[in-house]
Amino acid sequence: MGEEVEAKGFTREDRRRYRDKVRRSLDVFARLLAEARFDAERRSFGLEIELNLTDQRGDPAPHNAAVLESIADADFQTELARFNVEINVPPRLLGGTVLTELERDVRASLNRAEERSHAAGAYMMLVGILPTVMPEHLDEGSFSANPRYRLLNEAIFAARGEDLELQIHGVERLEAVADTIAPEAACTSVQLHGQVEPEGYAVRWNAAQAVAGVQLALGANSPFFFGRELWRETRIALFEQATDTRPDELKAQGVRPRVWFGERWITSIFDLFEENVRYFPALLPMCDAEDPEEVLAAGGVPKLAELRLHGGTVYRWNRPVYDVSDGRPHLRVENRVLPAGPTVVDIVANAAFYYGLVEVLCRHERPIWSQMSFAAAEENFHAGARDGIDARLYWPGAGEVPATELVLRRLLPMAHEGLEVLGIDGGDRDRLLGIIEQRCLTARNGATWQVETFHRLHDGRGLERPEALRAMTLRYRELMHANEPVHTWPLE
Repeated sequence: MGEEVEAKGFTREDRRRYRDKVRRSLDVFARLLAEARFDAERRSFGLEIELNLTDQRGDPAPHNAAVLESIADADFQTELARFNVEINVPPRLLGGTVLTELERDVRASLNRAEERSHAAGAYMMLVGILPTVMPEHLDEGSFSANPRYRLLNEAIFAARGEDLELQIHGVERLEAVADTIAPEAACTSVQLHGQVEPEGYAVRWNAAQAVAGVQLALGANSPFFFGRELWRETRIALFEQATDTRPDELKAQGVRPRVWFGERWITSIFDLFEENVRYFPALLPMCDAEDPEEVLAAGGVPKLAELRLHGGTVYRWNRPVYDVSDGRPHLRVENRVLPAGPTVVDIVANAAFYYGLVEVLCRHERPIWSQMSFAAAEENFHAGARDGIDARLYWPGAGEVPATELVLRRLLPMAHEGLEVLGIDGGDRDRLLGIIEQRCLTARNGATWQVETFHRLHDGRGLERPEALRAMTLRYRELMHANEPVHTWPLE
């Protein structure tokens, strides 16, 4: 999302050349798959965490340029809005005590960055949607300096031909109009990367899709937007709508949305890239000088820049990634389901559950996706986002059951088994999956803590809504830094 691009307009010839280049790149990608040129290391994983910057009062602080200058760390980058930054955690191998090491290293990086950001008047927050963000914080003036964001904004609204209507009906109702994609900037996520060999890609992507609803139910942390209590993970509905290139007429024709769960189980990673090319027109038709066919014929590894850029503008919740590292191409599943926060240890616990559960599902003789319709997986996804830890989810052999019961009785033992197969230290398995267990037993995640605390302040103590949201946000920020799991946080 944050890749630097040149600020320019695009001509019809740019679009024609780009379409041709993307299609030729897809052919080259097919040849790379057929010739087995990919790095086979499958246990490498990485992490990206998007953060909000807040001021002393808990409101958005649009100072990411100054904050990044103070941090002076290449692992931190801009995101869409001036009150967002992102940390990219270098990849490492799954095994041993790597998850505890990851938690320690991320905390150290964030603590150092937090201290340096104070010089710019900013305080970092790990939260899916900042509860204090309001319409005045989200307009074209809130975009970061990277020209890519303005180009995307122009391309999406040129495709729509009209303003954006946001309609989210949850505990309360929100109906709003926007003339930019800036509302997308309210959404901050955790992205879990897993390197996969080509022949195992389809089963891993299918497994990730099958558990996406469970991830949301457990990890929901975005119950407020524009001062309204909406879904438990409002970020899902907001992101789907804020980057939608379709006016109502195209929706009625069944044109696929740019933010997409998908529509079928796959048999190859090629299915995903081919769908991206077939169904979605270019948003940023920028051509690289490389000729991928010539590079491949000479025995080199093509960057496939256009195919990668195009895939970066199709926002799948489990996104296929082609990349080149140290001269070797590799493939990743980028899991984009989870919100940021509430703490680093909660994020690492979510990651442990995801990697362990997916590992076991990939090894089953009878895959879960052969017993479950894709539509059921998508229904779970939106149920988990809408209802959070109170969601009822469908699972083969269990029917429709409470998410907490499904996790406690079936999925947690599978996640333990998967982490053991991956060689994760037993103490780490017990500690991190114990956090998931306690979330289920207490029925408390980030979203429930936010909602319960807000209502105690608003309904119980009589604070006006804006003041209650701000007080809750400041208390959340304070507890976040203690790095105690959210299910242990006191209610105020």
